[in-house]
Amino acid sequence: MKLGVLVFNLGGPETLRDVKPFLYRLFSDPEIIRIKWSPLRKAIAYTIATLRRKKSEGYYSQIGGGSPLRRLTEEQAAALEKELNARGIQTKTFVGMCTWKPFLSEAVELASQDSADRLVVLPLFPHYSFTTTRAGFSVLEKLLKSNPKLNAVDTRWVSTFAEHPSYIESFALGIERELREFPAPDKVRLLFSAHSIPESYVREGDPYLAQTQRSVELIMDRLGRKNTYELSFQSRIGPVKWLSPATNDVIESYGKKGIHDVLVVPISFVSEHIETLYELDILYKKLAQETGIANFRRVPALNSDPAFIRALADIVQEASR
Repeated sequence: MKLGVLVFNLGGPETLRDVKPFLYRLFSDPEIIRIKWSPLRKAIAYTIATLRRKKSEGYYSQIGGGSPLRRLTEEQAAALEKELNARGIQTKTFVGMCTWKPFLSEAVELASQDSADRLVVLPLFPHYSFTTTRAGFSVLEKLLKSNPKLNAVDTRWVSTFAEHPSYIESFALGIERELREFPAPDKVRLLFSAHSIPESYVREGDPYLAQTQRSVELIMDRLGRKNTYELSFQSRIGPVKWLSPATNDVIESYGKKGIHDVLVVPISFVSEHIETLYELDILYKKLAQETGIANFRRVPALNSDPAFIRALADIVQEASR
């Protein structure tokens, strides 16, 4: 059997010139701006992109002038392909992004040229959300149905791997490595930080919160529950009520309580991006210093860590059976 794996992520601007069109595509998504009439939604998206452009360009300029997400995702896909082939599974991977290049349509076109017997769609979002996995699946379902070669291919969809033992293990190993950098590892406060979503989505049935909470509990089980811990949320946009507590508020509260050893775990991010490289490493690290947290560290995103690549291979292999 020949296996195709379509790996997808959100995407990010690779240069400062890309920032405005990236923001426009992001906010044009009906799962982000929930207005059914497309012309109005796109007009609002254009306005937001125009207003946020300069601020966002400033953020990206501080992490090298663009997002590394495409490079990191392509590296993950290549490592996954190598791992699966080493296991005796003839595999070809394809990379697509929801809001930037290479677009999902490009990944589908490349996959259609490969003549795979089975296709696994693998989102690099561990936790299912309307805003990420469902939005990507919606686009891909239409693209696959309209593609004559792929329409009849046996397609498997990985909706979540929030509880997968290999994923839990890969994060636990990363946490253990960072804890060893503290003088008293057992006294470190673990702060799991996840991308926030509006509370209204959870009320509508979005399983993101419950799945994220479950991942945290399983990781703590694996670590032996030696450390105190908390789950918080970052990257809020707009005036609606988002999941709480906010990561920045929690960090500030730690400083006031005299907690000096904090390890942040970017639980919903499997690749470095603006949320980890700027928000956590620059903005929140500065906040931690200002509030008196002496030892503030972050677990690196999983990227192409061998344990995570093995986890992805396990997930794909199970989905393809």
